[in-house]
Amino acid sequence: MHKDQHNRLKHLIISHLREVKGGLCLAFLCMFGFALTTMAQPWPLKIIFDHILLEKPLTSSLSFLEKIFLEGTVFSLIALSILILLLALLRGGFAYFQIFVTSQVGYRMVYSLRRELFAHLQRLSLSFHNEARTGELLTKVSSDTNALKDVFTQSTLTFAANLLTLLGMLIIMFYLNWELSLIVLVTFPILGSILYYRYRKIKSSARRQRKKEGLLAARVSEILTTMPLVQAFGREKYEEERFETESEATVAEGIRTARMQAFTARSVEVVTAVGSWAVILFGSLQALKGRMTPGDILIFASYLKSAYRPVRDMTKLLNRFSKAMASAERISEILDIEPEIQDAPHAIEAEHLQGEISCNNVSFDYGNGTEVLKGVSFTVYPGQRVALVGPSGVGKSTIVSLFLRLYDPPKGAILIDGVNIKNYRRESLLRNIGVVLQNSILLGTTIRENIAYGKPGAGTEEIVNAAKAANAHDFIEALENGYDTVIGERGDTISGGQRQRIAIARALIRNAPILILDEPMTGLDVESGAKVRQALHSLMEGRTCLVITHDLEFAAGLDSVFVLDQGRIIERAAVEDVDTARRQRQLRTGWARAGSH
Repeated sequence: MHKDQHNRLKHLIISHLREVKGGLCLAFLCMFGFALTTMAQPWPLKIIFDHILLEKPLTSSLSFLEKIFLEGTVFSLIALSILILLLALLRGGFAYFQIFVTSQVGYRMVYSLRRELFAHLQRLSLSFHNEARTGELLTKVSSDTNALKDVFTQSTLTFAANLLTLLGMLIIMFYLNWELSLIVLVTFPILGSILYYRYRKIKSSARRQRKKEGLLAARVSEILTTMPLVQAFGREKYEEERFETESEATVAEGIRTARMQAFTARSVEVVTAVGSWAVILFGSLQALKGRMTPGDILIFASYLKSAYRPVRDMTKLLNRFSKAMASAERISEILDIEPEIQDAPHAIEAEHLQGEISCNNVSFDYGNGTEVLKGVSFTVYPGQRVALVGPSGVGKSTIVSLFLRLYDPPKGAILIDGVNIKNYRRESLLRNIGVVLQNSILLGTTIRENIAYGKPGAGTEEIVNAAKAANAHDFIEALENGYDTVIGERGDTISGGQRQRIAIARALIRNAPILILDEPMTGLDVESGAKVRQALHSLMEGRTCLVITHDLEFAAGLDSVFVLDQGRIIERAAVEDVDTARRQRQLRTGWARAGSH
């Protein structure tokens, strides 16, 4: 990973952990309590063994227990047994609150990270989204963010608690017997080298696995969104085989990661077993020589189990941490991409626009070096309705995208009311533009919410009036739940004409001074087309309109027509001229047919 990327990743994690610092502090307090009770847990048992069962006198460090021992052996035994129970309850309580608090911290961190990632994705330009795979982006927003939750909160704090406990135990072990403690310490460099080497391997494998999972999600998303095409061509078996191939690659990488994790865990177990064997053997020999008490051996045996626990947990954490780092890198890659379309530092609010729109010598290409628009210039005056016509692929829809600032032209300028649209705040600019697209995109929610999407907070009366003006009210009322009818994703549960009329109502309710229509009549039958045309004329009244259409009959109701060809405006005509030309073509077609008979 590059240094800049590493710093960005570090900043990403720290910034989101900082947002939950209160919860982290509480979790650390619980962790500290857990460590203290864990270290204290074997001591009552040592005292019972050495000073009650073996009747050894109390040492100076345990002189505070003299009053308890003066009450008798049975009383002392009961008191120390109760202390064992209390320590266990305290330890369990600290562990519970640590897990509870860290879970809260983890979910809040994921919520914050997902919110930032989702907001950033929305700000990225269409050029990014046109190339990105939707399924992989979904994986990054849902799965990759979730992978960070356990590792950077619960698992990390649990490991930190065990590490803190280990340090405390080592101090006590050195106090009891430095020779045995050295035997324990010798094993840690060996364990560290094993973990470090395996971590690099597991991280590399985890990164490949996450990438394959993202590609698999992209494949599923693509097939689910193109299911009508798959079934129409009978390609279910073919897609199933492609899915199986990519799924097998993901499974194979997952098995490879699991195998490395298992090997690491077994290696750690072997080293810790050898260390435990050495400590118990040499400790027992020293106890036989009278240099240690059985209680001391008991302390060492208990501490050994806890001392090696962080290392054992580390083997489990390695896989999670490797996947989390791979996920963090994938998230960081997205956040590192700067949005191409941004507000200028001194951008102004677009308020009370009159609706004059102009293209001044605009050229544009999609990054492939081929210009789609070549020095296009035209002006539409306030309240004027202009049609933009021409063959497919000559740049008509590109002009719409530029007006909506989905892209910015590298050459030339687009003006509204004489101001370059780059100097308006984009959000305020779009509030002044109503849009009806060729393929009306509806949300998988109620019709009421789809219409109100054009004006958040719109009341029922506004929604109904917009639907009536769009010639949609009657068919909506005929539905079982009326305006509360939930339509399918992308509006697939209603007809094309109905979708288009809802889209017109959505544009109407915005009541914007500028209206852009991109092929609004495409794919409609005669009856639906007539209703949509009627709704469009209602929508266009009193507004500056730029209409992209192939329908000359619809264009005949407008004020002017601009003909676009090969990226240039090649002709400008009043509607009367267009209407005359259309009638001449019809006459010529009629004469040709008559001659053929």
